[in-house]
Amino acid sequence: MSVLPYLRHADEGEAYWFLGNLAIVKAGGAQTGGRLTVVEFVNPPGFAPPLHRHQVEDEIFYLLSGTARFHCDGEVFDARPGDLVLLPVGRPHTFLVGPDEPLRALQITTPSGFEQFAAEAGQPAPERRLPDPAPIDPATLGHVAARHGVQLLGPPPSA
Repeated sequence: MSVLPYLRHADEGEAYWFLGNLAIVKAGGAQTGGRLTVVEFVNPPGFAPPLHRHQVEDEIFYLLSGTARFHCDGEVFDARPGDLVLLPVGRPHTFLVGPDEPLRALQITTPSGFEQFAAEAGQPAPERRLPDPAPIDPATLGHVAARHGVQLLGPPPSA
């Protein structure tokens, strides 16, 4: 598959409400030949995903604004704008967004495929602003996650 150059403007990309967060796919497998996915995330203050591990992808976060505490395989990283956090494939991890402002970050996964998980587990977000978090059925999330090589391991961290 030949990869072609392209431009995605700031207000472009497929947008989803994913676990109560705004996820905008900037580049996916279709654009990168399956090599990587880039998603711009806006996570509300205090958000934390369940403890989980990716069985296929390495996951990188590059923080644009806000703060978060990342937990990965026994390590803890306090990250702020301009910081990059690498969460290697197979390592249990989660994070907790700081209480004062939303976290805006680029999430890069390699290889691609995360965009398909966000699309299946989320719902289209034609209006790109943070909603009130909708309740998430853990059983449904677990089944969708498993289909996309993500294993849920435990609850999210608490403040």
